[in-house]
Amino acid sequence: MTGTLNALLVAVVVFVGGHFLLSGAPLRQTLIGRLGEQGFRGLYSLIAAGALLWMLLAYRDAPYLELWVPIPALAWITVLVMPVALFLVVAGVTTRSPTAVGGEALADATGDLSPGILRITRHPFLWGMALWALAHMLVNGDAASLVLMGGILVLSLGGMRHIDQRREASLGAAWGPIALTTSLVPFAALAQHRTTMDWKGIGLWRPTAALVLYVVFLQLHELVIGVSALPA
Repeated sequence: MTGTLNALLVAVVVFVGGHFLLSGAPLRQTLIGRLGEQGFRGLYSLIAAGALLWMLLAYRDAPYLELWVPIPALAWITVLVMPVALFLVVAGVTTRSPTAVGGEALADATGDLSPGILRITRHPFLWGMALWALAHMLVNGDAASLVLMGGILVLSLGGMRHIDQRREASLGAAWGPIALTTSLVPFAALAQHRTTMDWKGIGLWRPTAALVLYVVFLQLHELVIGVSALPA
């Protein structure tokens, strides 16, 4: 199940396709009807974790096939993009959001529907992962990396629209205020004056945590991945 590019491709298709398939309305509602909401989430998490592990192992064992020679100077773009990507990931997983798993109930809650990072984009975590994938495509010119990063990029970008469609269908009119005060494209709602920046909602600890993670990843990158994250 590992050791070839085909095995990696299958693993990526299962990982990416599984997310879209399991979260799609027909299969999702059928499974929820049989397992209950919590049972479905447990099954979803188990399948996603298993597919992720398989994908990472398949990437580790995939043969190296160079498609192009990366330009060394582009590595600096990756170095500069990754702090932003990590900030979006940290802010995304630490901010209550109607677009997060189980976040539908927030649409009916009182108070701010789009705090902090959600004023920039309602999908901060997925944008962080998309930036991670794009940044690493710049410094990896082999087939295995292109398959892995490409799969994550497709899941991240496609997942945003997929989530919006699901929320619009499930929340109905309650989705309107959320869509009005947030945007899929970063900064679009702010540029259109549909919302204002919420610096207090972001706080100082989120960018600080992202910076700490960035330093840790820089230090561990060579040990774990085998190459330094810093350009030579």
